Amino acid sequence: MDVLRSFLMDVYRRLSAHFGPRHWWPADTPFEVIVGAILTQQVAWRNVEQAIGNLKEAGHLSVDGILSLSEEKLGLLIRPTRYYNQKARRLREICRLIQDNFAGDVEAFLNQEAAALRAQLLAVRGIGKETADSIVLYAAGHPVFVVDQYTHRILQRLGLAHGRESYDDLQRLFTSNLPRDAALFNEYHALLVALGHHICLKARPRCEVCPLGDVCAYQAGLTAAARAGEAGLN
Repeated sequence: MDVLRSFLMDVYRRLSAHFGPRHWWPADTPFEVIVGAILTQQVAWRNVEQAIGNLKEAGHLSVDGILSLSEEKLGLLIRPTRYYNQKARRLREICRLIQDNFAGDVEAFLNQEAAALRAQLLAVRGIGKETADSIVLYAAGHPVFVVDQYTHRILQRLGLAHGRESYDDLQRLFTSNLPRDAALFNEYHALLVALGHHICLKARPRCEVCPLGDVCAYQAGLTAAARAGEAGLN
């Protein structure tokens, strides 16, 4: 366990030195984080920024503002994102939840215990664990680790995953071996996103400029099992 903890912290330090502070999640308010977490599903962030800009310009980036729109009109404002009709429905469902159970008070909604908040988010149709945890971490500030496609790919290439692990398995890899600190989890996830987006690409990864090159099983040509064995991780 100590070996794995040391390895994960070494990865964090290398990524931090390479990319610098990420200042993620880019939003002016916690509610904007909630909206962005829903809109960013299966779409590039630049499209999300455009959609949020539309909501701001129209004066509807609020619980009341979104609920005042029909699903169709809301969909038109967030059209730059994919599946905008479904996302409009999810946004309205979350806003209705906040309105009905917390009198529209976003702060009260986010100030719940992490488990209760996560359960309510997961009860909204179309919101999965990654989106829920993004809101719990980035909007509410609870120490949960967000696992996305970048995280899974990087862990596989480092030799810490085989590709068959569940979301919960990969999340526990971090939460069981790192201090439960929201700021650390925030920055670590953001750094993994930066690595996956710019260097550890799905096809043709840029291994020659990767700050993890000398500890990467993929670059060394090792299997996950061999890498884990070398590090004493299994």
